[in-house]
Amino acid sequence: MPGAAVVRRGDVVTRTEVGPPVARPRDRRPHGPDGPTVVRRMSAGDRLRLGARGLTVRKGRTALSALGVAIGITALVGVLGLSESSRADLQAQLDALGTNLLTVAPGQGVLGDDATLPDESVAMIARIPTVESAAAVRKVDATVRRNDLVPTSETSGIGVVAADLDLLRTVAATLREGRWLDDATSRYPAVVLGSTAARRLAIGSLDGGVDVWIGSRPFTVVGILDPVVLASELNEAAIIGTTVADAVSDEDLPPSGVYVRVDPDEVVATRALLGRTANPAAPDEVQVSRPSDALAAQDAATRSFTLLALGLGGVALLVGGVGIANVMVVSVLERRREIGVRRALGATRGSIGGQFLVESVLLSLLGGVAGALLGVALTWGYATAQGWAIVVPWRPVVAGLACSLVIGSLVGLYPAMRAARVPPTEALRTA
Repeated sequence: MPGAAVVRRGDVVTRTEVGPPVARPRDRRPHGPDGPTVVRRMSAGDRLRLGARGLTVRKGRTALSALGVAIGITALVGVLGLSESSRADLQAQLDALGTNLLTVAPGQGVLGDDATLPDESVAMIARIPTVESAAAVRKVDATVRRNDLVPTSETSGIGVVAADLDLLRTVAATLREGRWLDDATSRYPAVVLGSTAARRLAIGSLDGGVDVWIGSRPFTVVGILDPVVLASELNEAAIIGTTVADAVSDEDLPPSGVYVRVDPDEVVATRALLGRTANPAAPDEVQVSRPSDALAAQDAATRSFTLLALGLGGVALLVGGVGIANVMVVSVLERRREIGVRRALGATRGSIGGQFLVESVLLSLLGGVAGALLGVALTWGYATAQGWAIVVPWRPVVAGLACSLVIGSLVGLYPAMRAARVPPTEALRTA
């Protein structure tokens, strides 16, 4: 039976009998001059290099796309860092000042008028075994002026109080300058100014002697207090001795408040006794409070604000993720020619989709790193300005970076799938 020979490059490679042609599978691998080319799969390093190179093509767009994620991560890290720093500073204050300070003040009478504390209330409170110290303050109806040329109507919002000598120790206050009242100075026209009062009177130093006018007579400023945290009303006060206060005012000066330092282990029990001890005839007309409770309420309000700020940061993070998805979709449309060339050279759909997914993750991670650094810088700067202890919790930083990775992966799925589905011929024709 006649046959046929197949000749390739001058050599007979096969000899077949004449018959119908036999269909053979076509070798679709790329061919070089020496035969089929072996296509190597892309490694993770190759994808990272291609992804990083894709982000550097349009640097401005890359930076703006990462900005949304950076803002969200900054809010996450910065708000939690500031919250922790504020809480650490508050705890340090409570540890230093104690939570065992109670205040006793007159309430309202049966008919709604202002009640008064008996003069002997301080001595009676001091007899309670769990009371460590007690000091009363009495409001004095007088004005405070820088000199006698200032009209009496301009008081600068500074009140005058007569205080017991144990007040400084009881409220754990400290002096910025000068000294506290003693048995000698409390009998003479000497005054100690609160921090706010000194600032309003433009008194920064006591060098050379400084006088202020209380009522119609001059008083020598012998001391200036540091801000008093647990008795903030003293910051705006001019404090004089009880003996000289009788010369300033002709009226009786009943206690307007009593500061009580008690045994830290007996705060609750002592608080229940103070009302009927201060005024046995009308215990319901006595108000007993703990200043540290106000600091705890302030901390609770700060936590609520923290949750609100975190919610806004989450919204910014979501918006940033949508922006990355939009940019990646536009990037797929702009790079259809690149996709077509790579597909024609043997790139698989997985390698094409993986490249765009890596770009999305890198773009989101870039914003996450920038946001974490900005959040740490914000915490450090604001805490330093406020004089707080700088606390940067590591969990928000790690959580922020993890969120950026998750968001980059999720929003990059659709652009990656869209890039992988582009046929090579259509991509080349569109280009």
